[in-house]
Amino acid sequence: MQQYFSLADCDVMGFDLDHTLCRYHLPQSARLIYDSFAQYLVTEKGYDKDLLTLAPDSLDFCCKGLVLDIEEGDFLKLAEDGTVLRASHGTKSMTSEEILETYGRREWKHFNTVSGMVSRSAKYYLYDNYFDLPGALLCARVVDSLDQHDGQKKYDFWKDMVAAIQHNYKISAFKEDCGTYFPEVKNHPDRYLQTCPESVKKWLKQLKSAGKILLLITSSHSDYCRLLCEHILGNDFEEYFDIVITNALKPGFFSHTPNQRPFRTLENDEEQEALLSLDKPGWYSQGNAIQLYELLKKMTGKLDPKVVYFGDSMHSDIFPARHYSNWETVFILEELLGDKVTLPAETESEPLEKKGKYEGDQLKAPYFVSKQWGSFFVDRLPGLENAEETLVRTWSCKCISTYSTIAIPSLEAIADLPLDYRFTRFSSNSSATAGYYPSPPRALLPNEESVTMK
Repeated sequence: MQQYFSLADCDVMGFDLDHTLCRYHLPQSARLIYDSFAQYLVTEKGYDKDLLTLAPDSLDFCCKGLVLDIEEGDFLKLAEDGTVLRASHGTKSMTSEEILETYGRREWKHFNTVSGMVSRSAKYYLYDNYFDLPGALLCARVVDSLDQHDGQKKYDFWKDMVAAIQHNYKISAFKEDCGTYFPEVKNHPDRYLQTCPESVKKWLKQLKSAGKILLLITSSHSDYCRLLCEHILGNDFEEYFDIVITNALKPGFFSHTPNQRPFRTLENDEEQEALLSLDKPGWYSQGNAIQLYELLKKMTGKLDPKVVYFGDSMHSDIFPARHYSNWETVFILEELLGDKVTLPAETESEPLEKKGKYEGDQLKAPYFVSKQWGSFFVDRLPGLENAEETLVRTWSCKCISTYSTIAIPSLEAIADLPLDYRFTRFSSNSSATAGYYPSPPRALLPNEESVTMK
């Protein structure tokens, strides 16, 4: 495996949309997602109305990489060997003693399945992207509330949570103005969506004029995709891409066969009958990487065209693109910004009640380091907080160096580089920090240990 990676060597560039090409204003979108799920649980399923109010700093609970043990109501931060580094029951942090008593220094019972990247399980849920994350806080508060009222030991709220997600994000929700999420983003796109930097637009055009094939592969449905793309790229957004695939149902897009997951054409955002093969560039729905790759061979005239895929979800983008399709992968990790950013001073000019519902929420952006959970990348072993040399990498951190070619904070971070820029890749023979561009997270640099890890 060569040590360097260059976009110039790739024939095809694939992009995820949400949180990759389209960046969100995280504090606002987190709040909206939380509200859209909470609203459903309270009005449709009779949960406690207190869930609807949110203290400004409570989103601090949201930290990527947490695993929810559904039956126990516990949230866990796992080390690379599968042991538990931090835990909470509902929103309440467990002490080191409680962690050691409950979980010991053993590998967590479901780690085998989690590390095999099996995502759907009745036993646990892995929070690895910003769409899911506010749901973690809601579930934690549901556990708190059930404990208070019923003193439950095993929990049964998960099916209601799945129904809340379904209600807000199902395919027809956008068209029918169903739920809280889509109507709000439609009415106030500027409040939730960042514009796409000019440098990134220029870079996409540059890639195209260098003869690269550009793909957009998103699990969002075509109508929401169009809203986002028109907003961030403009009405001519389709000119940026050779192929657009919506409702791609990742990670299944990468792991399923053509029979299991055929491509479909769209008419007025309605999916049409299944296609037997993918013959030409265009806009499609669902589909699979196998038939897409056959088309890419035809389009490039190469037997094994080289594809790179950019995405923000380890689970739906990076792992499956690498594992099933053997594509190069660029992991978009906003947590790399957490190091650099200092919190702005609170400026409260008017009482909160007067502000619009989602405006002026002094909520922290989720990529600031969570006080409750600490660094996304490393942590101390429970019970050995004062011992020297006990920093270990988190499981999330290990996945990055295992499955990504490189990791960057945003597309903007590389948009001004020459196309033949040589990135150092993550690879087994080099250090665990090699593939972070422009620089590794401070938490992973040895001299920063005492500073980063409180």
